[in-house]
Amino acid sequence: MRIVTLAAIAAFGLAAPALAAEPQVTVTYGPKLEKKIDEYGVRDVDRLAEDLRRSVLKEAARTPALDDARIELVLEDAVPNRPTFQQMSDKPGLSYESFGVGGAAISGRVTLADGTTRSVSYRWYETDIRWAWPSGTWSDAEQTFDRFASRLARNKDL
Repeated sequence: MRIVTLAAIAAFGLAAPALAAEPQVTVTYGPKLEKKIDEYGVRDVDRLAEDLRRSVLKEAARTPALDDARIELVLEDAVPNRPTFQQMSDKPGLSYESFGVGGAAISGRVTLADGTTRSVSYRWYETDIRWAWPSGTWSDAEQTFDRFASRLARNKDL
């Protein structure tokens, strides 16, 4: 009979190597964005920071070089494509049909498992209004996060 238990595998040293811990990703706000929190609304800005954290975590988890890394990010700025709920609440004449170009700026530091530290930064703002009309509130900022996360995972110099 060929039943092998995990305990038996571990006892004979045949177990797979221990899985490395996923990276730790933290996001804080830069001074420029902090000034906009009341305008955009705390809920929107907090959700935006969580979107950045999740995008980076998802891409970093696919990259062995970032196993056990500590990624400390600062969301320096963000510009919505459409008015946030707070903006529409504060200005009753404002419509969700309004749109513009958006984007975001990110900086931070990555500390790898071996202690190596490097600074990272990335910024992208849409420049063509024609791409803005089908967008959601934070489409360009979210696209910035995805681009940043992808570059970070590929170990590009940011």
